[in-house]
Amino acid sequence: MMKQTGLFVLALLVVAGAFAQDGPGRISLTLDEAQRYAIEHNRTLANASIDIQKVQASRWQTIAGMLPQVSASSAYSNMMGYKMNLGTMQISMPPYATFNVTTNVALSGAQIVSLQLSKISRKMADINLHKSERDIAEQVETLYYSALVVEETIGLLEKNMESMLKLLRITQNSVDVGVAEQTDADQLKVQAASLESTINTTRSSLEMVYNSLRIQLCLEDDTEIVLTESLDDLLNVQRAAALLAEKFDIERNYDYQLLKQNTELARKQIALTGWSNGPTFSVYHQYSGRHNFSDEPTMNMTPPNMIGAQINIPIFTSGKMTAAMKDARLSYKKQLNQLEDSELALRVQHRQLVYNLNSALEKYDIQKKSVEVAQRVFDNIALKYEHGVSSSMDVTNSGTNLVTAQSNYVQAVLDIVSAQLALETMLNK
Repeated sequence: MMKQTGLFVLALLVVAGAFAQDGPGRISLTLDEAQRYAIEHNRTLANASIDIQKVQASRWQTIAGMLPQVSASSAYSNMMGYKMNLGTMQISMPPYATFNVTTNVALSGAQIVSLQLSKISRKMADINLHKSERDIAEQVETLYYSALVVEETIGLLEKNMESMLKLLRITQNSVDVGVAEQTDADQLKVQAASLESTINTTRSSLEMVYNSLRIQLCLEDDTEIVLTESLDDLLNVQRAAALLAEKFDIERNYDYQLLKQNTELARKQIALTGWSNGPTFSVYHQYSGRHNFSDEPTMNMTPPNMIGAQINIPIFTSGKMTAAMKDARLSYKKQLNQLEDSELALRVQHRQLVYNLNSALEKYDIQKKSVEVAQRVFDNIALKYEHGVSSSMDVTNSGTNLVTAQSNYVQAVLDIVSAQLALETMLNK
């Protein structure tokens, strides 16, 4: 018993430690942990799981309707001493109680088809659940990457700010000793103020990203989220490039799976419409008991046991059935057309997503080199400025070019992440 208790406590500790809770109002997460946390706590997924349970309950209702149904009833009657007069004799009608038990089974083709429809509905609910899990994991991954990218942007801007403030101090000292113009210092002050405003705006964007992540993780608004993986850890250009060679298996796509199930649902609806006006067969057994609250002789004409069978066959519906069948067949044909159009659209979309990712990879490579060049130019001009070779205008222009190059690089990273996630979703990777 002690060994079992120890194992139970160990299991609780493992579950509790699955996500690093650093303390009240603080949580540390890798990307994988953030996705699993969101899937376990997201209410949208909880509702999707409830939908599966509802479909299962509906299916069992259909099955139960095909099984024997038993009902019981009891009644008490008192004719207040009345006696039936049959001319030469009278029959007493004493108080009595009756008890009836009826067993009934009814079967029809519509019930069988309804059971098949409930099976399709269960498949669709399962697909929707997996699709919702995939969507939430994708949203969390997008926000995780976005937070890391914005944080790196802030780091780059703060590094630029340090360089700009250093140059501003050098310039102001030169102005104070009369070897530089005040306008040079003023230009650098404006540049530094602009950088500070950009940093503050970017920090506001970062808070917005974290708030969106809190919503996806169903965390309190004051919970601090610590991302334990860096952009360098997660960004894998080679893995993204490998997706370009992946063959598109449309059967793995959740949207296509749902469309196929909808088409099958429309096909079964034709059978349901046909059988809804088909024959219905039922059998029953009834037991009737009676107890008289008197010893007087009386008459009981109700048999204790009775069985029966019935078949109901519709014969003429004035064309209603024909019209209903035509409507069901037309709906199925329409669904087939939609499935074919959607298949074509998905294949074209896959082609476009491959192009988008390839373009994003090329842009990333260009912007990465552009940042390196812009950084070298800025450092070179800053060094020359310190030795009085370049002007403050050169520093301002090179600083602006560096910020622009960094912004383009950051956007290129986001474009790769967005294109990669979109293609992975299409391929259901």
